Amino acid sequence: MNSKRVGTWFAVCVTLLSALPAAAAEKALNVSIFPPVAIAKPEDAVTAFRLDLLYGRNTAVKVVDLGLINHTTTGLSSGLQWGALNITEGQLSGIQLGAINYDKGETKGLQLGGINYAGKGGGLQLALVNYAEEMKGFQVGAINIIKKGGFLPVMIIANWGKK
Repeated sequence: MNSKRVGTWFAVCVTLLSALPAAAAEKALNVSIFPPVAIAKPEDAVTAFRLDLLYGRNTAVKVVDLGLINHTTTGLSSGLQWGALNITEGQLSGIQLGAINYDKGETKGLQLGGINYAGKGGGLQLALVNYAEEMKGFQVGAINIIKKGGFLPVMIIANWGKK
């Protein structure tokens, strides 16, 4: 092997090894049975796709979050969250589909489920029972409750937040 080829391979290896710590800080994928049996740690954010076979917990998930129980804790989750039970403690921007959707933080987008809860709702809640502490959007369902800022505190069929 000539010295140019060896030097080129050495430079490529050094470059790749120096980039590994930065790549390790981002978790593009997570598959979780339940924490800690998962690819990514609960304190990591997932940037592309998470599959929760039983229960998954991360700080945030962007793009697609699928599973039985999906739980995000502090960051901004965006994209599609689809599961039987979706729990978001931070912010949600996107579409949330589930039997029960619980968003403690701020929600912007669509919540579609059997029961929807939003701390600060924005967008559309569509379910049998919709509840929002505050709402800048629209609720459609059998029972619609907006604790603060709604057209009425409780309405059937539809309710909306006043600006």
